[in-house]
Formats: sequence, structure tokens, C-alpha cells
Amino acid sequence: MSALHDAFALARSEDRALLIGYLPAGFPSFDGAIEAITAMVGAGVDAIEVGLPYSDPLMDGATIQSAVTIALQGGITPADVLTTVRAVADTGAPTLVMSYWNPIERYGVQRFAHDLAQAGGVGVITPDLTPEEAGPWIAATDAEGIDRVFLVAPSSTGDRIDTVAGAVTGFVYAASTMGVTGARTSVGVSAESLVNRTREHTTLPIAVGVGVSTAAQAAEVSAYADGVIVGSAFVRALLDAPTAEAGVAAVADLAAQLAAGCRRTNRT
Repeated sequence: MSALHDAFALARSEDRALLIGYLPAGFPSFDGAIEAITAMVGAGVDAIEVGLPYSDPLMDGATIQSAVTIALQGGITPADVLTTVRAVADTGAPTLVMSYWNPIERYGVQRFAHDLAQAGGVGVITPDLTPEEAGPWIAATDAEGIDRVFLVAPSSTGDRIDTVAGAVTGFVYAASTMGVTGARTSVGVSAESLVNRTREHTTLPIAVGVGVSTAAQAAEVSAYADGVIVGSAFVRALLDAPTAEAGVAAVADLAAQLAAGCRRTNRT
């Protein structure tokens, strides 16, 4: 059992969903990202997705694209991402990388898996890589003990879910709605159905992302999912902050609210 599985098991034993927070490395700066993520963990985020900034982020909405642009303009590199992973892993929170496939392939598939493991990373989410094309990645992650996370969507058929679930080792990422990432006023109505359909194909944890931004939404999702993924809301808190210090305080406050929403025992 990996550190990621241990975290899900602990959350389950405490009758809550695992809170997973996302932030791109290098945003708002190299040190600023580490400081903000550390504050998020301290305020209740259980696991972290460190985004690897990429110039063509097909799944990302305007908010995350803005953050990624800032990171790239600041000169962030894959090596910097791995350094960020090491710093975040030192907090004790299971740390994954969220990356499109092209940067991993350019870095070197085996080399990336090895270097991530050496940095203390526990897994990688690859939103644009399909299991059918993931042979080299599956071999590399198996060799290094790195968890794989693939996505299912409301449009996924039973056969598709079965294929994805068979390739996953960490958790299944259930996208709550079709389209790009971004905070929304409500979580997609098909999210619960997607989670229930996915449970028919795997015993691994299922975490819901895309559109979750408030404690109320976290509470809604945690009623049926094992994990709640929040990204754009943390990025927006930093983008809107007047100072770096205010940004850190804002993400910590948001993390505390979301963590409270994930605790099923707090509901009335």
C-alpha cells in the first residue's frame, strides 16, 4: 500500500473525504508556490497535486492558465517542479504531479518516474494520456513504485471506465463535468452518477474534481466520493490577493473551510 492509499484509508477511518489541493509549481513564484502549498497543508489539505506548467494546457480553464503563464514567464522548469515536489513532500502530505504527457515524454519517461520517486513524489495525474497509449509509462511507474491516476468523465462508457480503472494504481479521477477546469456555482449533476458507475469497476478510491470551490460543494461531493479535488479556487485566491502574504493567508483560510466541508461528521 502506498502513502497515497494510506492517506485515503486514514480519511475513511475518520469519516471524511480526502482533500486534495492543486497549485502549479512556480506560481506565484518558485518560493511562493512552496509557501502557499505548505500553508494549505497546514490548514487541512491532505494531499497535493503540484502542477507542471505547460504551454498548451488543454484541460485547464482561464484561471489556471493565468497561473501557468506566470510560472512559465518566471522560467519554471521540470527540474524546478521536482524540487517543489521535494519541498512539499517534506511536509508529510502525499505529493503528486499533475502533468500533460508532452513534458514527461520530453523529459524522458523512465527518467521522470525515477526522479519523481527520488524527490518523494507518490504519483502522477496525466489528464491527456490514455491507458491504451501508456505502455512505457505503466512500465516506468511500476518500476519506481509511482501511482498512476487516469481520468473518467460523465461521457465515459462502462467499457471505458473499466479500461481506465484497470490502468490506475492510485485513485480514479472523476471529472465532475465536461469541459475545462474552473470554479463553478454548482458541481456537475452527473458527478455522483459517474462515481457510482465507476465503483462497479474498481475498489480503488475515487476523487471528484473540476468545479469544486466551496465548503458546501466539498460537503456535497464528500457524501459520495472518497476524495475532493480543488484547484482553481486556490489559484484564484492567490491571483486576487493584493500581496504575497495575503495570498498565503487566503489559501490557508480556504483550505480550512474546505477541510471542514469534507468532514461528514460535521453535517447536520
